[in-house]
Amino acid sequence: MTEEAAATEEEASAEVEEPTEEEQHQAEEALHAEDESSDALHEEIVKLQEQLSIQKDLAMRAQAEAQNARHRAQQDVEKAHKFGVEKLLQDLLPVVDNLERALSTIDTDDEANKAIVEGIELTHKSFVDTLAKYSVEAVDPAGEPFDPELHQAMTQVPNGDVEPNTVLEVFQKGYRLHGRLVRPAMVVVSKAP
Repeated sequence: MTEEAAATEEEASAEVEEPTEEEQHQAEEALHAEDESSDALHEEIVKLQEQLSIQKDLAMRAQAEAQNARHRAQQDVEKAHKFGVEKLLQDLLPVVDNLERALSTIDTDDEANKAIVEGIELTHKSFVDTLAKYSVEAVDPAGEPFDPELHQAMTQVPNGDVEPNTVLEVFQKGYRLHGRLVRPAMVVVSKAP
């Protein structure tokens, strides 16, 4: 062997050093600790992602609930605007009834009553037009089939000329506000003889 080859062999044997058993054990523990640390980090990431998902879901639910509450409040305000005059209307409807009764009882052929009749008719027309302006409509079902949702039967009268459950006479008109019944019509209904 040459001197150079011997020197290279000596260097190679000097570089490779066998670790002691303790060094091997420490290296294995370090690798194991690194694996455990990596697993712990992975588990922590998974937990945090689950918590994030739960919090996102809660936030979306809270947002939807708030939006629903705003929508309900808006509907309540609209209903209040739409039906806020219902109590006042119930108090004013007897005035219309009284004007109609006055018109039906006055002798319209008498010249002395002509001015009174004209005044009552104009007042009645003005009142009814004002009610119509606020979406109040009369329910006057004479000759129509009886509808318990819109009419209140005061009595039944045997009548063979019309179908049973037909409105024969209207004692008092009913009224609706924006389609909602404020007062049912009081009616006489036919029944089979």
